[in-house]
Amino acid sequence: MSNKNEAMPALLRLSEINPKDRGGGVRTYPLVRAGIGATAFINGVTEFDPGCAVPLHFHNCEESVMLLEGSAVAAIDGVEQVVRPGDTTFIPAGVHHFFRNSSDTERMRIFWVYGSIDANRTVVATGETRRIDEEHGDR
Repeated sequence: MSNKNEAMPALLRLSEINPKDRGGGVRTYPLVRAGIGATAFINGVTEFDPGCAVPLHFHNCEESVMLLEGSAVAAIDGVEQVVRPGDTTFIPAGVHHFFRNSSDTERMRIFWVYGSIDANRTVVATGETRRIDEEHGDR
């Protein structure tokens, strides 16, 4: 039996979630998040059109990213590496990074996990910081 103030278990179906258009050929499907009761982490799937990327950025918490499909380049702490489906990263808080779809024809999808429901992203070029949940429309 569950207390009314406790988070309830949920089954989230990616096919039933409307993606949040982040511009530049990038869309995010928010999954586990504070809006459904998460208290310790958030996760989701982001897809990139051919050749698209997010700008160099860093977070205020740890992040893990797994490439689900496609081909990618990950730049982590100044080092670029080829990423294949199933490859998983661990990125400590404050480490500059980005992921880029290295294909000219196929989309790329990543599964990400942030180690905090209060995760934010700071774009290195502009210094702009935004909460992840605001980007996904969950606040």
